[in-house]
Amino acid sequence: MKRTLLAATLAAFTALPALASDGPAIDDARKAEITTLLTAQGYEVRKIDSEDGMIEVYALKDGKRYELYLDAALQIVRTKIDD
Repeated sequence: MKRTLLAATLAAFTALPALASDGPAIDDARKAEITTLLTAQGYEVRKIDSEDGMIEVYALKDGKRYELYLDAALQIVRTKIDD
């Protein structure tokens, strides 16, 4: 019984990092496409993640830090400037 409980606990904890992601993983080809698109608009892309079903991009432009949220069609739907 103790071994079963231990095995179940270990299985649960190893699955936690996978559950921490808020959206599907973004493959390297998609990241390259996003980087190319935003670089053409003057952004310097720093990091690309997925959050709440959207693509979240951390970037710099004109000395300011931006959080950009893109939809599946790679349209910017929300922009947040970090001061």
